[in-house]
Amino acid sequence: MYLYLKAAHIIFVVTWFAGLFYMPRLFIYATEAAEKPEIERSILRKQFEIMIRRLWYGITWPSAIITLILGVSVLISSNYYSVIFSPEGRWLLIKLIFVVLLYAYHFSLQKIVNQELKGIYKYTSQQLRIWNEVATLFLFAIVFLATVKQSISLLWGFVALIALLIVLLTAIKIYKLLRKN
Repeated sequence: MYLYLKAAHIIFVVTWFAGLFYMPRLFIYATEAAEKPEIERSILRKQFEIMIRRLWYGITWPSAIITLILGVSVLISSNYYSVIFSPEGRWLLIKLIFVVLLYAYHFSLQKIVNQELKGIYKYTSQQLRIWNEVATLFLFAIVFLATVKQSISLLWGFVALIALLIVLLTAIKIYKLLRKN
């Protein structure tokens, strides 16, 4: 049963991340619609509102909930919970901390969803692009911790995340410069 639970957990993690990756893109498009003439802006924002609702409440939230349920089931059925606070379970403890932070990120997106559905666009497209990459950092950290486990060096893992962050921020900066030209 453990392997079936684990497979289902991975599937819902993938669908959850699909929503976490695409939702900020919809925020960016809705924000950039403000640069269009009024008729276009109105049509685009109504369409993005529909897309936001469907993606967030139809895919992302259900996937987040099912991921959590299946994750707890995998944790219990694998007996890993018994080693979380021991040296060989440190990877799992760190992974679970990243997962909690990922749910905090999810709730931050919920706040933006609520604002945008009310017609409040508080963030620039550049800020949203940067916020969009937070999910990438969580994905890398969680997958590497779940895969490499005890072999991972905490220091090298942290250095790799910082390097990834620098690469992502540089890519965003380059994209901004290319868009201006």
